[in-house]
Amino acid sequence: MGRLLLTVVAALVLSTPAWADEMGDRKRALDDRIAALQGRIEGANRKEAVLTDQIEAVTGKIRGLQDDVDQAQARVSTLEGELVVYKNRLARLSQLLDLQTQKLNLLTRQHRVAEERLNRRLVAIYQSDAPDTVEVVLTATSLAEVLDQLDYMHDVGRQDLRIATDVRRAKIAMRRTRARTVTTRKQVAATTAAVEVRVDEQRAVRDRLVADQNALASARADRHRSLVAVRSQEATDRKHVENLQAESAQLMARIQAAQARSSTGGTPTVRSSSGFIWPASGVVTSGFGWRWGRMHEGLDIAASYGAPISAASSGTVIYAGWMGGYGNLVVIDHGGGLATAYGHQSSIAVSSGSQVSQGQTIGYVGSTGHSTGPHLHFEVRVNGSAVDPMGYL
Repeated sequence: MGRLLLTVVAALVLSTPAWADEMGDRKRALDDRIAALQGRIEGANRKEAVLTDQIEAVTGKIRGLQDDVDQAQARVSTLEGELVVYKNRLARLSQLLDLQTQKLNLLTRQHRVAEERLNRRLVAIYQSDAPDTVEVVLTATSLAEVLDQLDYMHDVGRQDLRIATDVRRAKIAMRRTRARTVTTRKQVAATTAAVEVRVDEQRAVRDRLVADQNALASARADRHRSLVAVRSQEATDRKHVENLQAESAQLMARIQAAQARSSTGGTPTVRSSSGFIWPASGVVTSGFGWRWGRMHEGLDIAASYGAPISAASSGTVIYAGWMGGYGNLVVIDHGGGLATAYGHQSSIAVSSGSQVSQGQTIGYVGSTGHSTGPHLHFEVRVNGSAVDPMGYL
């Protein structure tokens, strides 16, 4: 029975680390997915910035074109006003020309009638036995009647001639007036045609500018849609990252629980070639280097909440307290420009200025500051600059 119990215990001891390693691999896979999504988010941020700049540039072009469109429209409006004036004048001249043509035709007919009447009268006088002056004198009863008869005969002839002459003069004057109107109308028609051509040219310029403006507006709308899509995808990725981080934190807790079950309770004291020892018992969940678009300046070592943190080497505590994203932080100076830092502690076990020996407990694992779960953030700094801690462990 005792041998069977020893076998079971041995199996549990041997199997637990393998299970922990399997969960560690899974957590690293989750962290890789998180890093990939963070990379996509960083890319989306860059694309968003580019699209925003492009939208601002296109908007500036649209505003610049608007000034050109306004100026072209002002020129079109001015020319259209001139065109209306010339068209109205041309219409009035056409009406006047029609009236003058009608009057000229009327005078032509009147002149023809007057000439026909005069000709008929002359023919009638020629063909009739026109009374001579002696006959008029002999038949008259008085001298007054003689004068009246003679005057009447002369007046009739002169009147017909005067009528024909006056009508002819009026017809000639009207023909000249109409000719001047025709000339003026041709000039106004030519000017109207020229103004109309200029109006069409300016309209074409304005329409071309408006088309360019509409094309830019369409391009801006496309970029707006792309920007909305990028932001939507970015929000989706961020939500996914949050979910993966929560899953990663849960997995970390399971790893820590597995490590707690398999741990012998001691802190590793194996020294590296540099003389450092590991500050906490656990697996590295994030190494030194670029992560999520920024530099990760240390190691993240998964450990159970409240697990002891050991000094990697002896030295003097130069800082012990809260520091922003590090949360509760301890910094130890080891001399020669070499220092180590221990972040996210749940509580601190040393004070600034105290001397510590290698392996001494300086605090306890926590999740203070910018942290997604209990772990130790461990840094090595040379002359203040962060270096890869793996070169010292």
